[in-house]
Amino acid sequence: MPHIPEPDEDGLDAIPPPQAVFHVEQALLGALLLEPQRLRDVAGIGPESFSTAAHTALFAAIGSLPAPTPAEHAKSTQWLDAVLTAAREHARGLSAPYLHTLIQVCPWPRHAPAYARMIEAEHCRRRLAAAAQRLMHTARDTSLPQRVATTLDAADALATVVDDTAARFPPHAGSLPRTTVPVPATPHDEEAADEERLLLATATAYPSGIEQMRWLTPGDFTQPLHGGLWQCLTTLVRRGTPVDPVTVLWEAQHRGLLGAGADPGELLDLLAGPVGSPEHWGERVLQRSVLAAAHHTGRGIEAFTQDPATTPYQLVVGSRRALADMTAVRTRWQHATSPSPAPAERPRRVRSTGVPRAGPPRTTAPPAARSSR
Repeated sequence: MPHIPEPDEDGLDAIPPPQAVFHVEQALLGALLLEPQRLRDVAGIGPESFSTAAHTALFAAIGSLPAPTPAEHAKSTQWLDAVLTAAREHARGLSAPYLHTLIQVCPWPRHAPAYARMIEAEHCRRRLAAAAQRLMHTARDTSLPQRVATTLDAADALATVVDDTAARFPPHAGSLPRTTVPVPATPHDEEAADEERLLLATATAYPSGIEQMRWLTPGDFTQPLHGGLWQCLTTLVRRGTPVDPVTVLWEAQHRGLLGAGADPGELLDLLAGPVGSPEHWGERVLQRSVLAAAHHTGRGIEAFTQDPATTPYQLVVGSRRALADMTAVRTRWQHATSPSPAPAERPRRVRSTGVPRAGPPRTTAPPAARSSR
């Protein structure tokens, strides 16, 4: 049932108090209203750097009007009236009493450059937060036709914001963020699990392509068991050991993948029924891993920006580390999806599967001759 306020209840208690930067903005605007010539000493910020529409409009108005001389300003309020008139075109709620309040709350007008630096830092924080949120939203947007490409573009845009922040606030040694990034529980994705099972079954039946799929790692799988089985397959191939469901089962046992009460028969069933080509299903698995890494990167950087104790220097270091983790997955994705060299530029290689990489799925069991490997 909706809450019905009492007659003397105005709901103002629910409004959070303003952030520290709000008071810094007031101090800077008060300094500029009191001593307009201080605007020459303010650098690194613009109207968009402020956190409220009223402060944005005031700073823009101050910058758009010629500053009076100190003597003129001491004798007349004409310039203040002009600033208020110009600012009210974009923020109608502004009033003359608020301008006087800004002047009164400014401790020292000569500290205007320091106030501007603080505002610049918070503006960088907000820009990083917005770019991180765009990256997370893009990675989860299933309606995008080119989802991975668009997500990588969003990651590039985020990296650009990080670079701009680093140019303004160069990082220094020992400036790692102390923020703990929460790791949310990953919901079970049956479609992803099915694709992983198809990859494992198809790679077991046609293992010749596994060696060329080094761009796929166990960490790309959503199910730990599936990642462990992929590691079993790659190990057997690199050893030159015959690959079939039974040899994979034996390797899985040695790696401790068969827990107490696990049915080896279920694992054999999982490795049966190949469909399509390993490369096709591998790219599907890696695509999910790229999107998951992008979302985790955005979530981590957003967590850094939400911690008021994190300095701009720490934001740069933490963001670059998060982006570096995503770059590693991105590089593997580029290796997986880059066009193969023309036949004349590489030695001929016989494909044992006979299945096009993205062709129609194979629906029949492997030939009996394969079981003699």
